[in-house]
Amino acid sequence: MPESLLLPTYNAMAEAEPDLSTFENKTGLAEDMKFLASMPELCDVTFLVGDTREPVCAVKAVLAARSRVFHKMLYQAPSPQRKKEAAPRENKLRLFLKRSSEPLLNLQNASQQRGYTQQLAPIQEPQSQQHQTLIIEEFEPDVFRQLIEYIHTGCVTLQPRTLLGVMNAADYYGLDELRRACAGFVQCCINVDTVCALLASAERYIQYKCTKSLVQKVLEFVDEHGNEVLNLGSFTLLPQHVVRLILARDELQADEFTKFQAALMWGKKYCDSNPNTNLKDVIGNFLEYIQFHKIPANVLMREIHPLGLVPYSIIMNALAYQADPASVDPGKLSPNRVRRNAQGRSMSVQSSLDPYGSNTTLSSSGSSELASSEGKHSTSN
Repeated sequence: MPESLLLPTYNAMAEAEPDLSTFENKTGLAEDMKFLASMPELCDVTFLVGDTREPVCAVKAVLAARSRVFHKMLYQAPSPQRKKEAAPRENKLRLFLKRSSEPLLNLQNASQQRGYTQQLAPIQEPQSQQHQTLIIEEFEPDVFRQLIEYIHTGCVTLQPRTLLGVMNAADYYGLDELRRACAGFVQCCINVDTVCALLASAERYIQYKCTKSLVQKVLEFVDEHGNEVLNLGSFTLLPQHVVRLILARDELQADEFTKFQAALMWGKKYCDSNPNTNLKDVIGNFLEYIQFHKIPANVLMREIHPLGLVPYSIIMNALAYQADPASVDPGKLSPNRVRRNAQGRSMSVQSSLDPYGSNTTLSSSGSSELASSEGKHSTSN
């Protein structure tokens, strides 16, 4: 029968069928998948995450289906590191007797097995079905746990404390939708309450490319809300090189006395955590970024000078400038600012050179770029 005659019959049957109804229960599925990832006995891979090697369980098939990086990590056979060692040479006579006796032994074994029940050999599971244990050192346990939750359920709750880690983890494992969601959340979560937490988390993930764009946005927010940020209690939790980077920025909208108070607050907190350090030595790392000649004379004499933390020469130069600006060399007032102007507004704060920082280098230039120091391992994506 011609095909043209069959089509009207088929269309008529399709029109006669009732309307189809699609039922979806995504919430229930997400909850079940979350439960699945939370039960170690139902999972077939365990990740030991971070310095504490905290276990995070998952299902390999789900990870491989959602991320090509995990698929390669879990299912691609590793390349052999070295050739198998050659078997030890046997005596020629022993090798000849062994080969000659094998047929006879096999025949005897076969005849003996006829009178007994044949025992089944244990079935070996394929390597892909065996439980695996892997170490993940690049990310923190909370960050990696959120990543695994998203992969299994398709949803995750983003929060400022782990936002930078989740965004870099999403980029690292090829989860573009999650990375874009994190980048969009950055726009609305940067505020006075979260800015220090975001900067502190950047310390661990400074080698990843997503960190640069986020920290740039955070620093721009700090510039616009300088006095508020410097007065935060969480400001004392920042690494020293980040504090120096903030205080050194020309764009920072904060008065000089507030900058001194922020440095003093950070120094006291640091000395409380490190009893063997001297507060004056710690404060000395920040003095070059404070323009004392812009602080009123009465504040200099009543609030700063009695502390004994600022050299007397700096205070005298500041007072002399206020009395007669032409009497003081500008280089004695802000040596760091003069040096940066001579170098074209390019200054890098290298914490590897100071005893209170870390190995990370934060560069403060026109674009406020971040770079990792030579002494720290860099991970490229």
